[in-house]
Amino acid sequence: MESFSLILAIVVVTALAFDFTNGFHDTANAMATTISTGALKPKVAVAMSAVLNLVGAFLSVEVANTISKGLVDETGIRPEVIFAALVGAILWNLLTWLVGLPSSSSHALMGGLIGAAVASAGIGAVNGDVLVTKVLLPAVAAPIVAGVAAMLASRMTYSLGRKADGKAAAKGYRAGQIASAGLVSLAHGTNDAQKTMGIITLALIAGGSLAPDSDPPVWVILGAGLAIALGTYLGGWRIIRTMGKGLTDLQPQQGFAAQTSAATVILASSHLGFSLSTTHSVSGAVMGAGLGRKGGVVRWSTATRMFVAWGLTLPAAALVAALAEWVCRLGDWGTALVAVFLVASSFAIWRISRREIVDHTNVVDDDTVGAAEPAGVVTTAMAAVSPPPAGVTEDLAATVPAPATTPDPKAPSAATTV
Repeated sequence: MESFSLILAIVVVTALAFDFTNGFHDTANAMATTISTGALKPKVAVAMSAVLNLVGAFLSVEVANTISKGLVDETGIRPEVIFAALVGAILWNLLTWLVGLPSSSSHALMGGLIGAAVASAGIGAVNGDVLVTKVLLPAVAAPIVAGVAAMLASRMTYSLGRKADGKAAAKGYRAGQIASAGLVSLAHGTNDAQKTMGIITLALIAGGSLAPDSDPPVWVILGAGLAIALGTYLGGWRIIRTMGKGLTDLQPQQGFAAQTSAATVILASSHLGFSLSTTHSVSGAVMGAGLGRKGGVVRWSTATRMFVAWGLTLPAAALVAALAEWVCRLGDWGTALVAVFLVASSFAIWRISRREIVDHTNVVDDDTVGAAEPAGVVTTAMAAVSPPPAGVTEDLAATVPAPATTPDPKAPSAATTV
């Protein structure tokens, strides 16, 4: 019983560690565009996001129930299985953070849980209907819906603000962007903190500390909220750089449209209990907003690497979790070996990250981002049919010189008129 209590404690601590990585991995979802457009200073932005993530953790438990009651069959799931799932999710989060790719922490957790459950109890341990309807379909739909909404919203804001004073409009949009960033942070806490609540609740049920079908206890909600808030405050600066500058260059109007669209999609999915990826939603919205401005450029090389990471998240986390579960099956020493591997790997990734430090002092520096990528075919085609932003016509008229004219030989010269 003492050994069992120890493994349960290890699972809870590891789950909170995952929640911490989720916080700094996904800070970019809420604050990258706000920081890149200058609406908020970097440290102020992450502090605001941390507080709202904590508040959001208390707003709902629907997503937590999807994980603890729906995704896998909780009968026969041992705490070691959940520990193995968390190992796969944490390592994938850290690897993608190291290379600055905004992959989905949610799908890393789902993949880890699926891989460990299948390795432990077979394919029948996964509820396929829940996987398809509440995980896979939202994963595909979320970036498309958020992207289309952000593109249309960007076009609308430029169209409506065409005659507005440029400085006053920019100031208003920055204020709106701060409000929408707060909404995204609140939505992130509501959706992503619940995933850790769900995994801890599942572990408590597996360990016999909670009755089946129980909701997360208050201490679990508080712990998950504090862990994700702390991770958010420390800031995932590498991913903020990619999302804010590496994917596209945003003006305040576009940032406002992107964040509002993403927050709407995330909050709606949380209400329905969909385990949505906030990363997919915000990334899709940022790209859509980039296409919504005439002349806007989406850097498709960065987007392609991001799409590849999205596709690899579930299977990669599942594979690592399955291997970890196999080692844990060897007994206490096997579980200890997996724990040592997790700590050593995490430390090694952190040491590698110190070779190129990205923090709040250089996260928006243009020389740290490949900002000169030319527009591709898709961007060019979309830009051709997009309305010009407010003030562009006047600016161009003021900066383009008048065409040169050929002097008339019959006209008197300046010398003859003097």
